[in-house]
Amino acid sequence: MEQTITEKILGDHLVEGELTPGEEIGIEIDQVLTQDTTGTMVWLQFEALEMDEIQTELAAQYCDHQTYQFDFKNTDDHRFLRSAAGTYGAYFSRPGNGICHQVHKENFAAPGKTLLGSDSHTPTPGGLGQLAIGAGGLDIAVAMGGGPYYVEMPEVVNVHLEGELPEWATAKDVALHLLGELTVKGGVGKIFEYTGPGAEKLSIPERTTITNLGTELGATSSIFATDEKTRDWLARQDREGEYVDLQPDDDAKYAETVEVDLNELEPLVAAPSMPDNVAPVSEYEGTDVEQVIVGSCTNGAYEDILPSAKMLEDREVAKQTEMIVAPGSKQASEMLAREGWTAEMMAAGVNFSEATCGACIGIGHVPASDSVSLRTFNRNFEGRSGIEDDSVFLCSPEVATAAAITGEIVDPRDLADELSELEAPGLEMGTKYGPGMGEDDSDIISPDEAIDDGLVKGPNIGDVPLKDGIDVDGGEALLKMKDNITTDHIIPATADILKFRSNIEKLSEFTLSRVDDTFAERALAADRGVLVAGENYGQGSSREHAALCPMYLGIEAVFAQSFARIHKANLFNFGIVPLAIDEETYERIDQGDDIEIVDDVPAGVSSGQKEFAVSVNGEWEFTADLDASERERDILAAGGKLSWVKRQHADGGSGAAPADD
Repeated sequence: MEQTITEKILGDHLVEGELTPGEEIGIEIDQVLTQDTTGTMVWLQFEALEMDEIQTELAAQYCDHQTYQFDFKNTDDHRFLRSAAGTYGAYFSRPGNGICHQVHKENFAAPGKTLLGSDSHTPTPGGLGQLAIGAGGLDIAVAMGGGPYYVEMPEVVNVHLEGELPEWATAKDVALHLLGELTVKGGVGKIFEYTGPGAEKLSIPERTTITNLGTELGATSSIFATDEKTRDWLARQDREGEYVDLQPDDDAKYAETVEVDLNELEPLVAAPSMPDNVAPVSEYEGTDVEQVIVGSCTNGAYEDILPSAKMLEDREVAKQTEMIVAPGSKQASEMLAREGWTAEMMAAGVNFSEATCGACIGIGHVPASDSVSLRTFNRNFEGRSGIEDDSVFLCSPEVATAAAITGEIVDPRDLADELSELEAPGLEMGTKYGPGMGEDDSDIISPDEAIDDGLVKGPNIGDVPLKDGIDVDGGEALLKMKDNITTDHIIPATADILKFRSNIEKLSEFTLSRVDDTFAERALAADRGVLVAGENYGQGSSREHAALCPMYLGIEAVFAQSFARIHKANLFNFGIVPLAIDEETYERIDQGDDIEIVDDVPAGVSSGQKEFAVSVNGEWEFTADLDASERERDILAAGGKLSWVKRQHADGGSGAAPADD
């Protein structure tokens, strides 16, 4: 049978199930990555699984979100993560070395391999032909222990690219175009596979920008074929031996095809406050801009920042505008510095940031009130920048730099006409990259170099909360929410909150504070309850804390019109029942209603029951649907995945490899 690239990689790693869209499959994971805001819980869960060492080919722990170490709690987390990497056999990337997706791409990403990461933008190395998927931390811990990763087999969609990008249009505009056409829900249950002559013309940095932003479409993953550009990029990282030729078969069958003519693309922006609120930059020309940031895991490579440097050569940033460059990795920073571009940009008025996620999650460089910030990031969710009434636009480095020069949003094509000496910078590859493969990188500690003195836990590092089975019958509808509630709404990632990611008791106090700052207190007082939401509940980050904290506060079930993939899996993993409702039911339920699940939930979960009768205030009833595989039902019945895996070990079953393997 003719196969897509996705089917070939999945077929090579298939442990359980069949490659039929919608059916649950289990796949073997080659590599895992985690970062510092999700990693502490991953390693605590790995410890709770009583594992001796990692079972995957490679595990990498990155410190990229809390690199400023503004509190001892952050530094304690990093010390704990270093001790966990040394204890269990993972690579450890020091704070400040760069963002996990960029550093992993430089050092470890390999065509044909599977990668599972506890960060939603893990699909970034799909631009190199690696099948990479974001997941909750508990799924990472189990995969590190040798257990399969389970996911519903996605539909494979062919994004067929024709033509060639015109001047001033970029890979960022390809991704923004797709977001404008398909929306943030357009990729749910799908993997986007990029093909066609247009795809072949794109460089690896351009491809990885597109696969990074595929996450904002809700896609399970995104991937490109490999070719000589892939081989050349790996060779520049001293990793040519990792190259594998990966192409779809000539008659490969796709669920659907999306056609994109690159020739027709123009500079675009995603206006506040959603990545799919896309329009031509010309629609916002003249808007005053107080802040511009170039960088992040989306556009933080050397090749992304160089166009900004070229545009700023012999020019200055507008006096009313602040411009920050946040490289995605130290490698990018070093290359720019060695070639003199850092000095050039500094002379123009640019402020350089450490290679960190920082501003993307609201840590540092928070915009001023009532101001506009242009960023080359991947998300502009309301409040994510660190201030609730933000006005953040997403754009390419070229559009961002044009705004920095003029102090207002401007089409860079118009600016080039105005400044006759300003030419489209285009994309240029570097001549000297880093050493690659981690062992020769001074900021990556290999397992052989690690200090193995056991886990080192500071006072802020708590235990993993566990449930022993489920006892669900409903409760008060403690909160009713709109569509597209993100994990940033559920557990914000700002500096004042992020430092408690290792302390669930404290972190839970901030649960859903962006929606209702009284929620956590009310939930604790109620002891039990349910949540009600519209479509795409749990969009965004992979952070499992968005399920863990509601569980800790006594939330038994979430009634939503639809769920984002990773968050739904996290709800299962922590024993919260995700129940789907229709729009009419959503409209009728009010916050404060008494929601009673009439059917016996534990029995129904175990027996395979799909529909559950639910009473509202004893006055009217509706039916809610539980869409769950047999494995997911077993996890729910056990009270969550950690309890389920431990029981499997006790019973001699599979899940993660036993400690003595």
